[in-house]
Amino acid sequence: MKQHTTFPFSKQHKPIFIPPKHCSYPVMITLLMVVICAGWAENADAERPPIQVNGVFPNLTVMAKGLGSDSEAGIGALIPWAEKLWAVGYVAHIRGEGLGLYEISEDMTMRRHPASVTGTFANRMVHWPSGQAFIGPHAIDADGNVRKIESLKNYRLTATVSHLTDPNNKVYFLGMEGRFWEVDVKSLESKPLFDLVKELEIKDAKAHFKGAYSANGRVVVANNTYDEKEFLGQRDAGRLAEWDGRKWTIIERNPFVGVGGSASGDSYGGHTIYATGWTKSSVVLRVFVKGEWQRYLLPKASHTWDHAWNTEWMRIRHAVTERLLMDVHGMFYELPALSYEGRIWGIRPICSHLRVVPDFCHWRGMFVMASDQIDHDQGQPQSGLWFGNIDDLWSMGKPAGWGGPWWETPVKAGTVSDPFLMTGFDKKVVHLAHDSDRIINFKIEVDFLGNGTWKLYHTIPVSSGAGYVHHEFEDGFSAHWVRVGVDKDCTATVYFMYN
Repeated sequence: MKQHTTFPFSKQHKPIFIPPKHCSYPVMITLLMVVICAGWAENADAERPPIQVNGVFPNLTVMAKGLGSDSEAGIGALIPWAEKLWAVGYVAHIRGEGLGLYEISEDMTMRRHPASVTGTFANRMVHWPSGQAFIGPHAIDADGNVRKIESLKNYRLTATVSHLTDPNNKVYFLGMEGRFWEVDVKSLESKPLFDLVKELEIKDAKAHFKGAYSANGRVVVANNTYDEKEFLGQRDAGRLAEWDGRKWTIIERNPFVGVGGSASGDSYGGHTIYATGWTKSSVVLRVFVKGEWQRYLLPKASHTWDHAWNTEWMRIRHAVTERLLMDVHGMFYELPALSYEGRIWGIRPICSHLRVVPDFCHWRGMFVMASDQIDHDQGQPQSGLWFGNIDDLWSMGKPAGWGGPWWETPVKAGTVSDPFLMTGFDKKVVHLAHDSDRIINFKIEVDFLGNGTWKLYHTIPVSSGAGYVHHEFEDGFSAHWVRVGVDKDCTATVYFMYN
């Protein structure tokens, strides 16, 4: 009686080797070894892990396809949801094809979702009352089913935030051109509320709204319009503004790009709102705490971000639970979620970098960074993701930067500058200059506790003849904040260099 030989590594458990008739024993053994090797090869291909180099998986790359995609291909937002990591790609000015909504599985495979839309999107928000995640013009339920907000798919969406009066049933969407909508989370119908270009008096400039956040009975929005006209003081089209449900109020007329916060109660000092922007001389950190807006200054790690188009989405996010991470102007910072005494202290620079990071999050134990890497100037537009440990950020580049409160700024006698960050850098020097025909005494004060307790460090006279002095701080000297005052009217420059 003839018998068939079956081997257990067949996935379908079907006979995979039937010896031919009149087959000699040596020939049958040879054929059997060929089949076994083929089975091993098939299994090896099926189980081979995806290629990765230093946390980069080449198969997890978004690419703009076709000759019409002569713009860019960035990854605008990431969100862990429905057992997957979701990413939304973007092209510039909704020009291009092939991108959209992606779902990444635990085996590090990526699929472009059939319901995805190619556009310019960088918004994301989990809406727990309805059990949905919003990313781009997509609403994803807890099982991974995707719906589209048809009325918004052709707009450049930059933020989705909580509703002020009906947070269980509605959310707000912000568009890059300044449109502001209310969206019903069930029907996904949208209602236009404002044209922020008009509301915030942005004239003779192109609006470029990049972020928003809702807390403490207000929606805060950021517009980062900035080019040489702002640098030269010929225009001030950048905006940080808030809406309390009745009226819009302009907080600052400088470019702002990131808005975020820490949704904490009174035991944390309250629900603090952070907003990042810049001037020609420094990074600006505005903080809403205890019902008031405060203003702090930070160094710039690079001038390559000094243009509205170059900033993308510099985020303030929870890196992990109760740990805030801030990316601004080429520097990652650890940002405290606490605001005791109504003050912000403990801001620590982590690293300097040149990477464009539109978003970051944690997923399955890994810290994930999105990117905007190659546009049409270098070839086919494409960008990838980076997976690693959050502590790897400390090896990206040692913190270094420059900036200051005054850049040829008219100041009055007795004027004291905003606090400038001083901690987390090795070498520190300050440059002092003025245009007065009298000696100007620059008073340097430090706040080493971080709670607004200022102590005199040194008073440095700068003569009328030279009009310039630099001061090197001793190695090891540091404080949370430093500020400078003058004793006479003048046009002053105070600029710190940190290495």
